[in-house]
Amino acid sequence: MKIGKSTVPHTAICTSDEHTIVVRGHNLCEDLIGHLSFADYFFLLLTGKQPDAACSAVLNATLVAIAEHGLVPSVQASRMTYAAAPDALQGAVAAGILGCGSVILGASETAGKLFADVAARVDAGASLDDAATAVITELKAARQPYPGYGHPLHKARDPRVDRLIAVATEAGADLRYVEIAQAIERAIPAVTGKDLRMNVSSAIPAVLMGVGFPVRSLRGVPILARTAGLIAHLAEEAETPAGFALSYQATRELQYDGDVPDGFGAHA
Repeated sequence: MKIGKSTVPHTAICTSDEHTIVVRGHNLCEDLIGHLSFADYFFLLLTGKQPDAACSAVLNATLVAIAEHGLVPSVQASRMTYAAAPDALQGAVAAGILGCGSVILGASETAGKLFADVAARVDAGASLDDAATAVITELKAARQPYPGYGHPLHKARDPRVDRLIAVATEAGADLRYVEIAQAIERAIPAVTGKDLRMNVSSAIPAVLMGVGFPVRSLRGVPILARTAGLIAHLAEEAETPAGFALSYQATRELQYDGDVPDGFGAHA
């Protein structure tokens, strides 16, 4: 008698024999290579379905929107790692991706779950604005951040937001979650007293959830996109090193405020 989950591994993603590689039921060489863009192939791998035109346009747009954003912490970590170990490109890329959490890159997933919560409340009979106000009120009471809202640089609004919404609108995507995201944006000032506008981390789930992208995989979009950006930064790092310079600048700005032994610094 067996207890617990199956010990036999299963996959519906890929199999192969001597002559054919099968991915999600398709012949890789005959049906997919040269026929699907990488973003469309990603969606197929993830869901088992080929994206429609709206999904393809939106997914491609989100990947372009988030791939590069300057010398953010993940890029700094990646470039400094590469400077220390230029023989390990994969380690440098991994160093940048490992910082994908609730604050950096992972906020898209958290925002998507928030939107799903609002949608469930609306489906249960609440008005959109009441549901949005309720979730923000609960986040405030719990002293939790408002994922996908506010930006240290783009105070008026992250310029990527309007462009992603425009792409989704032009492609004919379902805008239900865009409307939810906008309702939350309206609710935040009244509840919190802060004028926090949508940033790209709320725009991404807002448009993707409208084309059937699974919420549980939303964090994968910025991870995938930022991987491309990191590889570009590491190619530049190989030609124009900046990693050690970033390290030196951090050290120069560092202020030690701990104890020191007697006589420390006397010979400086």
